[in-house]
Amino acid sequence: MKKLPIFLLFLFIASSFVFARGQDQAQVGAPRPAVGSGQTGYASWYGGKFHGRQTANGEIFDTYKFTAAHKTLPFDSIVRVKNLENNKTTVVRINDRGPFIEGRIIDLSYAAARDIDMVEKGIVKVAIEIIEGDASRAVNYVYRIQIGAYRDIKNAQNMVSRLSANGFNPSIEQAENGIFRVVLANIERDDIEECRAMLRRAGFTNYLVKREIRF
Repeated sequence: MKKLPIFLLFLFIASSFVFARGQDQAQVGAPRPAVGSGQTGYASWYGGKFHGRQTANGEIFDTYKFTAAHKTLPFDSIVRVKNLENNKTTVVRINDRGPFIEGRIIDLSYAAARDIDMVEKGIVKVAIEIIEGDASRAVNYVYRIQIGAYRDIKNAQNMVSRLSANGFNPSIEQAENGIFRVVLANIERDDIEECRAMLRRAGFTNYLVKREIRF
């Protein structure tokens, strides 16, 4: 068997190194985890100086979107995260790597952390479950905010006028018991934090938020 010239051997090794560096090492040769599989551990969240930086999959990190970092899950995996302290859940898409601290299994964006009420604590115990391995088949959530509930429709109409003057698009829903509810409906997941900020600036602090699956 003839030996390869030294320069050809060097080129082969170098090209192999470049190829490996161009891929996410957590995904090279690794089988995709099964939908429904899960993990329990501690979650943290990140934002601040990381907002606007590039994530491990090449996206620009937006802490107001529902994304997360995980050490090994394939990018675009859709994961349900449950805060085991209050049983609140959120759904995120994996687009980054981390957290690289022992015991922590997932690093959430600010939006996702707020969704499960862990912003102030910073670190909570969670259970995560893979919903989908492909973002194109992700669960599609929207939000609905109830601003107020009134027996007199005139009061509801007054609230609609106030909200409209502040740039919102409210509607009135009549419940079976005759109560008139003023709501902001079909708020996209990526818009919920901005909507909350607008409400806060307009002086609205007491309202109910409900997450719904849009079919």
